[in-house]
Amino acid sequence: MEKVQLTRRKLLIFGSSSMFAAPLAALAASTLPKIHVVKNPQCGCCNAWMNILAEKGFNVTAEDRSGSLLNKFKIESGVPREMKSCHTAKVYGYFIEGHVPASDIKRLIASHPDALGLAVPAMPYGSPGMGPEDEREAFDVFIISVNGTAEVFQHYPKAGIPV
Repeated sequence: MEKVQLTRRKLLIFGSSSMFAAPLAALAASTLPKIHVVKNPQCGCCNAWMNILAEKGFNVTAEDRSGSLLNKFKIESGVPREMKSCHTAKVYGYFIEGHVPASDIKRLIASHPDALGLAVPAMPYGSPGMGPEDEREAFDVFIISVNGTAEVFQHYPKAGIPV
């Protein structure tokens, strides 16, 4: 086994690089999107969606609410009745309703539109957390404007259908 001699010069280089690297590492960690999910405690698909978001780099926290308490949170967040799904999240002031793909959430954050949030109404099969993507049914992600109107933000065709 070869011994490595630590010279004063190597020690200074290592020490100074650590001084610069530590703040950069902290900055990188603080820029990860933080998302807070409010969900029904018995919902397994909500947990699956949260795991997908965590795998995509989001810092996910969760809060369980049932029935009228969950519905009240949706109303207070501005989720239109016809856009409701099983869980509601908040990220950077936007609501995220239902099984919205992580890439669409990141796009929303990056573009920072004047909107209330994104929604995938109901629970489409094959959307994130709702079964295999290769068996996905077609679904749309809607962006909800501040006046409550919705338009398609991203369309996902049925799996196997060429785009």
